[in-house]
Amino acid sequence: MGAVPKSKVSQRRRGNRRSHNALTRPHLVICPKCGRPARPHSVCLECGTYKGMSVIQVEEE
Repeated sequence: MGAVPKSKVSQRRRGNRRSHNALTRPHLVICPKCGRPARPHSVCLECGTYKGMSVIQVEEE
């Protein structure tokens, strides 16, 4: 015999359980070199710089 709920889960209890499931937008900062949005504390994927230094080579399309 499988697990069967003894009683209905109320809307309030269900909502409280789901309250942490909301999606959040990624935090972005403006890259000081190229002016594009980038994730903080990460290499800019557009120009390849981090803290003003060139870290990676970015291919031009």
